[in-house]
Amino acid sequence: MPLHDDPSAGAPSGGAPRHPASPCGTPRTVPCRDRPRDRPRNALSAALVALACLLAPCGALAAWAVFDLADTGRYVSTVAPLADDPAVRDAVADVLADAVGDGVARKLDAEAANGTLGPFVRDAAHSFTRTAAFRTAWEAGNLAVHDAVLRAVREDGAVRGPVLVDLAPVAARVRAHLAADHMPLAHRIPVERTEVAVVPAEEVAGLRKGYRALDAAASRLPLATVVLAVAGVAVATCRRRALTAVGLGTALGGALLALAVVLGRRLTLADLPDRVHRPAAGAVYDALTATLRTASWLLFALGLTVALVSWLAGHRTHRAPPAPAVTAPAPARARVRHRRSRGRPRQPPAALLRP
Repeated sequence: MPLHDDPSAGAPSGGAPRHPASPCGTPRTVPCRDRPRDRPRNALSAALVALACLLAPCGALAAWAVFDLADTGRYVSTVAPLADDPAVRDAVADVLADAVGDGVARKLDAEAANGTLGPFVRDAAHSFTRTAAFRTAWEAGNLAVHDAVLRAVREDGAVRGPVLVDLAPVAARVRAHLAADHMPLAHRIPVERTEVAVVPAEEVAGLRKGYRALDAAASRLPLATVVLAVAGVAVATCRRRALTAVGLGTALGGALLALAVVLGRRLTLADLPDRVHRPAAGAVYDALTATLRTASWLLFALGLTVALVSWLAGHRTHRAPPAPAVTAPAPARARVRHRRSRGRPRQPPAALLRP
């Protein structure tokens, strides 16, 4: 019966050494080590994790466009508070004044209309945007615009030219407001079908293709992201390290999505020809992309949380106290020494051997 520790005594029949035991008797996790035979699995895991992290922000963008921006009820509830924004009210008042003033100029003498009714129409339009009737007209106008755009992108052949919206209901409300203020010739302000192009004809086809691509991606990309991430962690030889990579990649994707929202705002405002209406366009952009910004920060926070928890779990495991050395009990060592000494002749004391 050997008393010294045999390195192969604790190994299973396959020859692989078992993990050292903790003081409680449970196996302790050892640090991940890269072996040449594990390189194909690690490469496949890295590819799956990278693809999942790349699809995460794309899936969030597609889901926002289809389930938030293309939903009529959510769109109207999002833009409804903008009726109280000063920049939006001034921009709408300028558009209404120009539309109504053009109608007046066609019916009346142009010089008389611009000199007499022009300032009144502009003041009435600005005062109208501060009334409760404007909030109703704002919601109705946005509802009409949203319905027209959705019909153009969802139905083939529904719109062959530009997407148009009629401003006649809004003009009717302005005329009623002027008549209530007893403005002369208010009843002569025409309320005709005044169509405004919200989407140019050359952009309708591209907008339709983009919407269809986002509609298909919104239901597939989130599921594909989860499947790829789970597969990447399962294939990896060191799953803790793969899970940390998934968390960091997801956080990076969320940060890139937030950066894309900021850059999109700058590019959108830079393309506007009228600098006066850029504050209003910025307010509308911020309202419409609020959900997307929230989703990007949620991805960032979720990824960092997963990576931090995975790293802390591995760090605590690696710093576990080492297992105590296995030694024979003291009585057993004494018995062994006694057995070895029984077969040897006793030596007399050195003092008795002297002459």
